[in-house]
Amino acid sequence: MSRRSKLPALARSLTLLAGVGVPCLAHAADLLPPPPPQAVIPEPVEFAGGWYLRVDGGYGSLDLRKTIAEDVSHPPKPYDYVALQDKVSNQYFVGGGVGYQVNPWLRIDATGEYRFRTKWKLFAEDRTGGDTGGYNATEGRFDSIVGLVNGYVDLGTWYGVTPFLGAGVGVAHHSFGGVTDKGYGNYDGGYGIGSRNERTNFAWALHAGLGYDVTQNLKFEVAYRYLNMGEATTGVVTCSLECPKTVYRVKDLDSHDVKVGLRYLLGGPVAVAAVDYAPPPPMAPLVRKY
Repeated sequence: MSRRSKLPALARSLTLLAGVGVPCLAHAADLLPPPPPQAVIPEPVEFAGGWYLRVDGGYGSLDLRKTIAEDVSHPPKPYDYVALQDKVSNQYFVGGGVGYQVNPWLRIDATGEYRFRTKWKLFAEDRTGGDTGGYNATEGRFDSIVGLVNGYVDLGTWYGVTPFLGAGVGVAHHSFGGVTDKGYGNYDGGYGIGSRNERTNFAWALHAGLGYDVTQNLKFEVAYRYLNMGEATTGVVTCSLECPKTVYRVKDLDSHDVKVGLRYLLGGPVAVAAVDYAPPPPMAPLVRKY
């Protein structure tokens, strides 16, 4: 066979081998296992929204604007008292509440607190009728329950510390009892007692403080609060048939409070377990017939 006849034969052989090899390669690819399935990880679910619980306690420095003595006998007699000492003692308090974190910078809560019993004292000169030299020493004790609805603005967080400002409105309920009234000077020997009296009135507050992230859900707070609790009123004080019946109104009771507390956030993202899918069964090998 000549060289020219060998070349066409060689070309036909290569073409035949290529036609046989392509199906073999395709057959080998068909036998590879499918890729592993991807685990489906759902988005975290928010549990309980932004609700939180809180507990607080502290100490309040109390003050009052003035005490007014009112004659409630019939007919009433005008009083001309000059207060020489008119004051209230300080109070401890404890409380709690529930609130909601509206967004990263705004939250609201409703709180209730009990303010422990404290003492009120009035020492005054009675100049009624132009007389002088008569003095009254009056004192009593009261405790209070205060309920407020508050709003706070969180001013940002640095190293886990969040300063905030707030305000609140609500009611203060005062229970005033243990009232005694003793006369001195021209009234030496006079002694009166008063019944317990309950009074509820408007209250309001201003807040400023710092919160600290103990954990993602637990916050520690220290704060200052100005609290105005309105008026407290004694029961009727009587000493004898000749003495006028008197009620004392303690006006504009307010307190400069130092508070510490904890807030526990009930809500937050809750991780849901990833969902794995079983891989499909392997594909049957592809058999080619030639």
